[in-house]
Amino acid sequence: MKCLVINLDRSPERLAHMTAEFTRIGIAFERVVAIDGSQHPHLGLQPQHALHAVQRLSGSEVACLHSHRACWAMIVQGDAPYGAVFEDDVVFSAKAGALLADANWVPADADIVKLETTFHTTVIQRERFSGGHGFSMFRLRRNHIGAGGYLLSREAARDLLLATEEVNVAVDNLIFDPAFATSTGKTIYQLVPALCAQEQFVSAKLPSLLAPERDAEWVASGLANRRRKPLTARIRREVRRTARWIADLCRFRRQIVVPLGAIEAAD
Repeated sequence: MKCLVINLDRSPERLAHMTAEFTRIGIAFERVVAIDGSQHPHLGLQPQHALHAVQRLSGSEVACLHSHRACWAMIVQGDAPYGAVFEDDVVFSAKAGALLADANWVPADADIVKLETTFHTTVIQRERFSGGHGFSMFRLRRNHIGAGGYLLSREAARDLLLATEEVNVAVDNLIFDPAFATSTGKTIYQLVPALCAQEQFVSAKLPSLLAPERDAEWVASGLANRRRKPLTARIRREVRRTARWIADLCRFRRQIVVPLGAIEAAD
């Protein structure tokens, strides 16, 4: 299974980080040169999905999408049924190499497998599928944002390319948000424990490259100055949240904060 790593030319320290990570787990990778939003200021002016009507994507976020698209194109053009895509700031669990060595553990119906965790609550189906080496897979039933590490079938990669031919959207929303048809129509699994997580959640030595521009767009949109919702709106939100929890329970689903597999190998 080909492992692709997105990396900016101006981020050699991140490439060194990923080289060390892949060496640690004994797996080879291929670097994909990331599109640099700072070199293409026009990207932020391109057509964007209606999701971003209030807070537009920054040029760097659009560049991030197109960097992922370059990986999807490589998966489509390759011979392997699956390919793995990673951003250049992830940390692997100690047993990651056992899964990345081949794709025999991937369920036959899988379009996408989310390999990472962002340590936010999501919802999975209770039915468990073994991935071997201490990993399990569950159908992902709720938004689990983050595109630091995931596996795509060739067909899913092709569909994602088609979905973004004429409109830009946050890459993690596109893949893992049920609001998008590209996500709703796919069989998506979550790996538990996760195979990787962004380094910012582990030791915070590699700060996000997108956060500064994203925060600036947040302020520019006026959302940062919005007042707190009134009590009635907050009550309605909690009622809806409780109703979703009951519905998930009846459909044999459960909430989970996906853990990261042990980083250090056991003695």
